[in-house]
Amino acid sequence: MSSLEVQDVNLDCSLSSYDYELPPGLIAQNPAVPRDSSKLLVVNSTETAKTIPPLHHIFRNLPELLKPGDLLVMNNTKVIPARLYGCKSTGGGVEVLLLEERRHNCWLALVKPGKRFKLGSEIIFTAGEAGEKKELRAVVVESDPKTGGRLLEFDLPAAVPLVQVLATFGKIPLPPYINASTAADEQYQTVYAQEEGAIAAPTAGLHFTPELLEKLRSCGINQAFITLHVGVGTFRPVEVEDVTTHAMHEEWIEVPADTVEQIRATQAAGGRIIAVGTTAVRALEGAAQLGDLQPFVGKTNLFIYPGYQWRVVEGLITNFHLPRSSLLMLVSALIGRERLLDLYQEAITSEYRFYSFGDAMVILPEGKSINL
Repeated sequence: MSSLEVQDVNLDCSLSSYDYELPPGLIAQNPAVPRDSSKLLVVNSTETAKTIPPLHHIFRNLPELLKPGDLLVMNNTKVIPARLYGCKSTGGGVEVLLLEERRHNCWLALVKPGKRFKLGSEIIFTAGEAGEKKELRAVVVESDPKTGGRLLEFDLPAAVPLVQVLATFGKIPLPPYINASTAADEQYQTVYAQEEGAIAAPTAGLHFTPELLEKLRSCGINQAFITLHVGVGTFRPVEVEDVTTHAMHEEWIEVPADTVEQIRATQAAGGRIIAVGTTAVRALEGAAQLGDLQPFVGKTNLFIYPGYQWRVVEGLITNFHLPRSSLLMLVSALIGRERLLDLYQEAITSEYRFYSFGDAMVILPEGKSINL
């Protein structure tokens, strides 16, 4: 390996190599209407964006870009109203972001202001108008050093799960960079959302409409589903310069047997596996870490960055991600870091909209770097 190649490998593992400058006006505050009218950057060449520019399409053109026999694998998780506002029993406002259920009605949560919440502290949440107010109480029972969060035990009857009352007390949590949105809650859910448990949407799926899904099926492009409940592992920032030392937080996944069967049948027939979103990538690749892809239910802390050896995924539909994020590193593992940053600059020049409510990119299998 030459000294130049060694330098490139080191840069791929350096956090500062995943920076780019984004004009604030390109951070989407609202989704495209209709959903499938968003822009779509198409990567269908193994050459760099500077040599062969990517194609610019509209998302609803996706059936023309894929092939009959391809399989789209989608994340059917559903965002829960995970942000709650309450007050301490001693007074003072509190903001809570639920992360995951550790045991029945005991949830790991980020709490603001967290440092003041010691074990035994009580939080009271209220909802409804005067005279019809409902109340929900939680007690801090443990701290979590890995996330800086707290475990909250909610005072509910044993037969009543917290998710059943969250619609009354909670709100759908939008990312902090979306601060001027008029979007309705359902616009932050995919049209195929089914399994409750996520605290953020699998945003690559937000571009699909029922009509587009039906058109894809009519073109012989099939669909299968996994579940990954998007949590802190997806959006937690990478804070170490050597990205190989970053520890991903675990997230719950399910790759069902029927999806595994669809993938095997697709591969046997010469079709391609296209993941819809980085969460679908992590679920599929996480379920294949012990060898061949197998049905799996459990947690994964898989961190994908350049040098990763792909086992299942051949193509990817994804939104545009934050600088220095683990998601940017995952996509770099598929097509190369420098090439991805070139593509991002192309998207910025073409005024694509970025992040959760933004536009999309499709990396077709012929665009995947063969040497990665």
